[in-house]
Amino acid sequence: MGTDPNAADNRWLREAMENRIPIIYFLGVAPGLYQAIVPNGFPLSKLHHAAFDAHLLGVDPDFQIHVSQRLLIQKDGPMLELLKKMHGEKLHLPAREKERPDRERLAARLDVFRGYE
Repeated sequence: MGTDPNAADNRWLREAMENRIPIIYFLGVAPGLYQAIVPNGFPLSKLHHAAFDAHLLGVDPDFQIHVSQRLLIQKDGPMLELLKKMHGEKLHLPAREKERPDRERLAARLDVFRGYE
């Protein structure tokens, strides 16, 4: 986030790195359309970050994306539909195994996600 190492996003990314917390990165591939990629973690767009934090999106240890039933039943425009289309998709993973998200951490986070369904 710019050059300020103390900017909130930079602090969060640094904390994630220090604690070896995986981060999802959603690459914009068209206006309003994102594709999940994992260069070395999981950075999130603001929309995906909010959905992930609200336990509306989850990722299982096999790198499959899950969208909460709470979200799937909603009807609220194109942005919501883009999130819903991610359900069942798989993350694009780096070729090197050591750069992939930790499956145990994904499983733990998925348990939290499922607790909200």
